[in-house]
Amino acid sequence: MLSSSQRLHMVEFLIQSAQHLKVAPIVKYSALSLFCERFLPSLPSLIPCSGLGNWLLKPITESALQLFVLISLWISSKINESRSLSATHLKALADKSIKEQHFTTRNFLEAEVLFLQVLNFEIGSTNVAFLFLEEIWTQIKGVAKVGELINFEACMEVMDLLYEKEETSLLYKSPHSLAASILVASYVMTVPKQECEFPVLAWVKFVTSCKEEDIIKMVSEILKHVLRPC
Repeated sequence: MLSSSQRLHMVEFLIQSAQHLKVAPIVKYSALSLFCERFLPSLPSLIPCSGLGNWLLKPITESALQLFVLISLWISSKINESRSLSATHLKALADKSIKEQHFTTRNFLEAEVLFLQVLNFEIGSTNVAFLFLEEIWTQIKGVAKVGELINFEACMEVMDLLYEKEETSLLYKSPHSLAASILVASYVMTVPKQECEFPVLAWVKFVTSCKEEDIIKMVSEILKHVLRPC
């Protein structure tokens, strides 16, 4: 089982790798969903009792985890982009950023198969919170001028922070609720007070069918983390 500090290191490595590779946001957030919400939680139960006795898993090292991070980005790019990342680019990044072990192109192919086995080859990405966030952000811009004032970069920064703090997996079980709460929190943080007349909470509740009390609770938690002094 990974410690919180190990998990944080991997999330930071994924976000930094996504930035280095200049992938689209949906690729980054689909990779975060695949790696953090599905791959990591499956490892403790699968390694001891399955046939996945691969050298990358026994024992699983920080270098191997970094390799799987890059694999999650690779798979995500295949799902979400017409021109996916190449093994050559990923290996070049690995050579620069993974210090403890050298991985060959064959290792990448082997790790990809292993990653898919852990996920039981179920790699759909339609349930990613980022997609719902982008959708409701586009909708609010279409119905109210104030929507243009909501900083979408701030929305993504909040989502990154929540992944780093494990909030997406531990607190927010519904990607719809998570997306709605991030939008409302970003509205509170980025829209000037004199412009805050739009009933954003009621509107988000209407378009997402999320419970108002759940959104309020989540927004409160988000603001607590985001506004907490360093």
